[in-house]
Order: sequence, then C-alpha cells, then structure tokens
Amino acid sequence: MRIALDALGGDFGAKPNVLGALKAVEDFGFEVILVGDSNIIKQELDNAGKYDERKVSVIHAPEFIDMAASPARECRSKKNASIVVCADLVKTGKADAMISAGNSGATMVAGLFGLGRIKGIERPAIASPMPTQRGVALIVDAGANADCKAVNLLQFAVMGSIYSNIAYGIPSPLVGLLSIGEEEGKGNLLIKEVTKHIKSLGINYYGNIEGRDVHSGMIDVVVCDGFVGNIVLKLSEGLAKSLFEMIKTQLKKRPIAALGALIAKPAFRAVKHNTDPDTYGGAPLLGVNGPVIICHGKSSEKAIYNSIRVAGRLVNSNAVKAISSAITALAPVFEKVKED
Repeated sequence: MRIALDALGGDFGAKPNVLGALKAVEDFGFEVILVGDSNIIKQELDNAGKYDERKVSVIHAPEFIDMAASPARECRSKKNASIVVCADLVKTGKADAMISAGNSGATMVAGLFGLGRIKGIERPAIASPMPTQRGVALIVDAGANADCKAVNLLQFAVMGSIYSNIAYGIPSPLVGLLSIGEEEGKGNLLIKEVTKHIKSLGINYYGNIEGRDVHSGMIDVVVCDGFVGNIVLKLSEGLAKSLFEMIKTQLKKRPIAALGALIAKPAFRAVKHNTDPDTYGGAPLLGVNGPVIICHGKSSEKAIYNSIRVAGRLVNSNAVKAISSAITALAPVFEKVKED
C-alpha cells in the first residue's frame, strides 16, 4: 500500500509529518510518498537517522497553498503544490490514499478536482471520530459544508453509517440527527425536512439527538451540517483540554487531593489518551472517488502516524466502493427529496 503524504502540511512544518511517516512505515509496512519541497524533506530524513529507504520516497512539489486565498483558485493555479500533487498521485494510481494536515479547504478541493465525487454524491463530508463513554462516534459533517440541503444530510447519514460499520466493526450503526430537542418536530427547517425522508434510507435510525448526547455513547453516527459539526468538534476538543487544566489547577491547591490523584493517575492518563484528537489521526473525506484524509492543522507526529493507520483502514475496507453501491441503490430516494 502506498500513501501520499503532504509532508509540509500543518502548522509545524515537515518534522512531525516525516517522523510520523517513518514510524508508520516501521509499524504498518506501508510505503509512504513524502510530497513537498525535497530539500526540506530530505533534511528532516537525514535528521531522523536510519529508516527503510525502500519504503520511503520523496516527490518535489515546491509550491505552497496560500491559506488566505481561495482554495479553488490556489489548486487550479498551483499544479506543483503538494496537496494537488498528492491528489494526482492517487488519481493516476501511483498512490492508494492521500493525507494532508494543510489547508483543509484546499485538501477538499484538491480531492474533488483530482478524484471527483462518487457518482450520485451531491457533496462530500468530513467524518470526524469523537470520543464517547463507550468508544467512538462519527460526526458527519465536521466542517466541509457550512450550508446544506436535506439531500446532503441524508447522504451524510448513509456514508457515516457505512464507514462506521467497516472502520469500527459496528454491525448496524445507530444514526442520530443533531437537533435542539429529541422530539421529531423539533429543529430548524432543514432538520424537519431531513426527518421526513431519513427513515426511507434503510439505516438504523435513532431519531433526533441533542448536543449532550454526542459523547454519551448512545449514538454511533451524528449527522449535521458542517457549520454545526465543526463548532461541536472544536468545542469538544477545547472543553476536554480545559477540563484537564482545571483539574491540574485544583490539585495544586489541594495537596491531599494531589496524593489521591497519584493513585488515579493511570485513569487520568487513559481519559487523556481517549480525548486527545491525535489519538484518532485524521478524518476521512467521504464522498470523493478515492481515499482522502484531512488532518488537524496542529497535528503532531502521533497524529500523522495515526492518520496513516486510518488511511490504510480506509483503503483495505474498500469504503469508496461500498459507499458508491449504497448511493446508487438509494438514487430514487434522493431524487424524490430533491423534487419535494
């Protein structure tokens, strides 16, 4: 398996990308293609020391995506940008999946321009794993689409259900529609329109859920538009980090409590691991015609390592084909929704 990695993507430059890739090569046996400025990449490889040169290659891509510019304009005009080159490697069969911690909008655009959408998909969606009391829930969409129509959310539900099944081994993932109340009549016009049609998809649909249910473990797939989903994602990440800082502050004020915390340290460590975004790596962009993984801009070596693991799982599970088959089978339902 060959993974194309945007080696200079992210806030911390090449180092975490290269180190994460080398560890993944060692542990998973994948081939990794490091794409970006070859001089910078090769310097990081030299700094890293010994590695399996048969499984690590470098492709020079000197252009950079301007974070402040239009992603579509940047991807069209900069054919030698690392994100664009990664997508082309997948398109031409020289790589099986692409990963980037760079500009998420540009990664999505490059994936769409280079690979296209799965036939029948109106818009792709980011499926981001969220820690729960019982394991992991997927939030779909986590930021690819700020404005959505009913057919978009219905397709998100189908894609999320399929990916949850093949990625996490959940036989019949339970799907919830994020709203402001559990009652079927609650929600804005979009949610009410989705509710009219979602039961005809044949998925294991729970009903409306509220924000407090996301981390409870009662739902496997949380469906929402990308505007809401991205807020939920970042609020959750920020809250988890703040809670640990609050606990540290209070323990410093209470020496006796700090002694008790020493005993509970393994439990604290486990919770921190489960709530750390780097543990889950990147999030797949579902709906494009090839495996694309979008990573957090602040991705560490650990995050890149786990993103490569996720990419391997996405390729091995043949998720793209499974989603394509399901969307084709449900085409009459989606057409009816668009006509209403």
